[in-house]
Amino acid sequence: MKKETISILGCGWYGLALAQALVNDGYMVKGSTTTAQKLPQLQEIGINPYLVNLAIGELEVHFFDCDVLIISIPPRKKEDAVVDFTAQIKMIAEHANDAKVKQVMFISSTGIYQDGNFIVNENIAPQPESETGKSLLAAENIFREKKNFTTTIIRFGGLIGPNRNLARHFAGKTAIANGLAPINLIHLYDCIGITQSILAKKAFGGIYHGVNPEHPTRSAFYTQACLDSGFEKPTFINELLTWKQIESINVPRNLAYTWKVQFNVEDRE
Repeated sequence: MKKETISILGCGWYGLALAQALVNDGYMVKGSTTTAQKLPQLQEIGINPYLVNLAIGELEVHFFDCDVLIISIPPRKKEDAVVDFTAQIKMIAEHANDAKVKQVMFISSTGIYQDGNFIVNENIAPQPESETGKSLLAAENIFREKKNFTTTIIRFGGLIGPNRNLARHFAGKTAIANGLAPINLIHLYDCIGITQSILAKKAFGGIYHGVNPEHPTRSAFYTQACLDSGFEKPTFINELLTWKQIESINVPRNLAYTWKVQFNVEDRE
């Protein structure tokens, strides 16, 4: 049975690894890059490469000729970026609509939620306070308002994995605030695994929180991460300030997903 054609807009840290995994799964994969120099790299690993730079209106319409369009382009953290990002999202939605794409998957972030000192799942409506969070919510709504394709949203937590060792940001530091706050992270392997599961099960149309179900404290997790990496041990203040804990009801219910990476953390304080 022939598998679908999947276009991935944004072959960055997650998008490129996902593209490689989907090629291995037997999908026909189209991948976009903003630089011509990266096109041969995509082609070498079995991805059909396309040059798409929304900032200057550069795109190839055949890129949108696909069954599933995955959008993985985070907003830039600049003052004028929100307007630019929203305009780009509207452009993508229109092209997907015109190309009669059946399924759109938008990669969002749990940063869409405010620090409300609460536990949240997919049924809790976000009320973002940051400009990045507001732009992500606007993007989610732009896709969900389109009726000619089905929109699936994945909100990933903090990303860890190859070339993303967050421990280096804490190594050797002292009196780090909010040591008792829970972490909301996900490893790259599980980012890919959840996406693969949605595609395989055709569990489209929902919102998924891609966050590891284990939530050790910042102090416990990053202290162990520094020690495991051979870094100098940090120290945290034993306090709980603003926090949020991101849970998912749709990942276990709709996907029955088995997590690949476990956070086996011991409190070494």
